[in-house]
Amino acid sequence: MTTSETTGASPADSTVILELAGIDLTFRQVPIADHTPTGGQIAAAAGLVPAEDPYVLQFLTNGELVEILASQPADLKLNGNRFLVTSSDRAYRLIVDGEQYDWPTRVISGATIRKLAAISPNVQLLLDREGEPDRLIGDNDLIDLGKAGVERFHTRKESWKLKVQDVTVESDTPTIVVSDAMQRAGFDISQPWHIYLKVHGQPKQPVGINQVIDLRTPGIEKIRLTPKDVNNGEAAQPRRTFAILETDELHLDAMGRKWETIADGGRRWLLIEDYPLPTGYAMPTIVLALEIPSSYPGAQIDMFYVYPPLRTSVGGVIPATQTIETILGRGFQRWSRHRGPQSPWNPRTDNVITHLALVEGAIAKEVNQ
Repeated sequence: MTTSETTGASPADSTVILELAGIDLTFRQVPIADHTPTGGQIAAAAGLVPAEDPYVLQFLTNGELVEILASQPADLKLNGNRFLVTSSDRAYRLIVDGEQYDWPTRVISGATIRKLAAISPNVQLLLDREGEPDRLIGDNDLIDLGKAGVERFHTRKESWKLKVQDVTVESDTPTIVVSDAMQRAGFDISQPWHIYLKVHGQPKQPVGINQVIDLRTPGIEKIRLTPKDVNNGEAAQPRRTFAILETDELHLDAMGRKWETIADGGRRWLLIEDYPLPTGYAMPTIVLALEIPSSYPGAQIDMFYVYPPLRTSVGGVIPATQTIETILGRGFQRWSRHRGPQSPWNPRTDNVITHLALVEGAIAKEVNQ
């Protein structure tokens, strides 16, 4: 690099172009007719007079900031032509990744520290603290540099984590493609999978293998995988056409019965095999079906359906069970049982579990159990 390139000198008039900024670090170009200007001359070029307590800092080529006194000449050839000029009667020191900076105001923002230390956007800035976790500094956070001691900061490459089944995958970008996450976790993406995204407090969401997941999503937990087909002679895996709440899944699994979620005729059904009946019915078990609204749990589960149709041991007629609903080719008996006005559906507390309690009570009531 030539001297004129380093200092911004113009061959025509031999002036020097200084790059001057205030505490906002927004630089503007100002010409000056001196190749070794003093701190006072640089302050004057920025529009400050001695009575305003000008404070001049030079940005060295290695990123450091050094004070240039009013009578001190600045070496433009060696150190460059970028300066911070403001009014201040003192400096406050901070250290970022071992590099020392003097700042002319007591308060500095996270965004200014990033700009000052040339920190890239994908790197986190943290304030060192003793006896407690280091503090993550956001762009809008304000740091008081006037406290005792020197404020020290360090940077850390930002990363995001996602579980695929029980394998933790790390990403240095806030988004990841499902197939990439699966491969990093050791899963063969050429095999057919049912893929679900689990977010805390929400039903599982079916996702595609090429779908992009935003790892910054609050409450994001994991990707859950289920093979679509089993061809090794074992029993077929239960169907999971749509997702229900995780608490529902845990309860159904604990029941020890096979359960499935299926869609038929545009309606969504939860089927529970071998649902046990109390004494008094002509059969020991049934297939129980619950219709799950698409906006569940915001919308309530209502009524229930059984296959085969129930009858008591003594042949008694069960009221409000005369309608037959066909589900996957089988005729299910509809039990028109509804919540009363004193116990309306509450989407915050009601779910499959609480509706199963209604089912159990309704079935037992018909045989005086």
